Amino acid sequence: MTASAPRWISESDVVQLIDLGDAIEALTRGLLEEAAGSARNMDKTAAHWSASSNMHAIGAVFEGADVFGTKTWGNTPAGSTPLLTLWNATSAKLSAIVEARALGQMRTAAMSAIATRWMSAEGADDLAIIGSGKQALTQVAAVAAVRRLRRVRVFSPTPAKRTAFAEKLRGAFPGIEIRVADDAAAATQGASIITLITRAREPVISSSMIARGAHVNAAGAITNERREFAQDLFPRASLVAVDTLPATRALSAEFIDWYDRQCAGDWTRVQRIADIVAAARRRPAETDISLFKPMGMGISDVALGIEIMRRAQASGIGRIMPPPGLATPRISHPAQEETAA
Repeated sequence: MTASAPRWISESDVVQLIDLGDAIEALTRGLLEEAAGSARNMDKTAAHWSASSNMHAIGAVFEGADVFGTKTWGNTPAGSTPLLTLWNATSAKLSAIVEARALGQMRTAAMSAIATRWMSAEGADDLAIIGSGKQALTQVAAVAAVRRLRRVRVFSPTPAKRTAFAEKLRGAFPGIEIRVADDAAAATQGASIITLITRAREPVISSSMIARGAHVNAAGAITNERREFAQDLFPRASLVAVDTLPATRALSAEFIDWYDRQCAGDWTRVQRIADIVAAARRRPAETDISLFKPMGMGISDVALGIEIMRRAQASGIGRIMPPPGLATPRISHPAQEETAA
């Protein structure tokens, strides 16, 4: 990628430059590069404080695009401000800083879309969405982008919030039947796709709620104090994939409890979604439950960031910034220098 002046790309710029379909395509390319070995993750790291606050850092290098980048963010009860920083991989010069909330929502949704495309039954058309927060709408849109949905059932713990979310879905997807469920069991009964996008600390679904042939996207619990599904899903899950194995092994309480404790550390049945995509491997017909766990990885964010940056440079969108400068460190205070003189 040719060098140009670094630019600041805002949230409004991001949503002007790409939509969810573009994000799915960009992430698919990124996963193919990961499978080929030309894109590599920096393992996710996190720190936690107080009752529900945490910070995260992820990153990746794309050798073919000549770009490396990191995304950093924190979550506190007051909010979050994620930023993606991109550099030229040859010169190490700054290329862009991208405000990354919308990018992150599209990345998370795009990953669910890709997993649903390859891991769910091709005729799956009945979605249960558990959770009605900020990422729920894009999660529904992601599944609708790869499967022809006839019905979506909604559940979240607060009746007013799930009702309001259902109304939002009716406006966004007028051709799909939208139902509000009174509990998670009613939402998931007979559903062929289930997406979990919650902040639950205790499981909200168990094996008895899931029909044979269903696919589950467990997208919400990405820190080790959270759990969305019960352990009894694993014996039925004959197809299991994650976006990043290192982060899953370090931070997913659900997977750690099963594979480290119940399976004595044997993770060999867990596949990378990148390898499934690269092999164009469809869901085996005999699969009971398929389970996908996205933790968030640098390749995903940087893949979208590269596409956003390319489009911004081509169209002149974004605010040009002065490149970072160099200065010699001061080793004494000016008053000390005057005294010495």
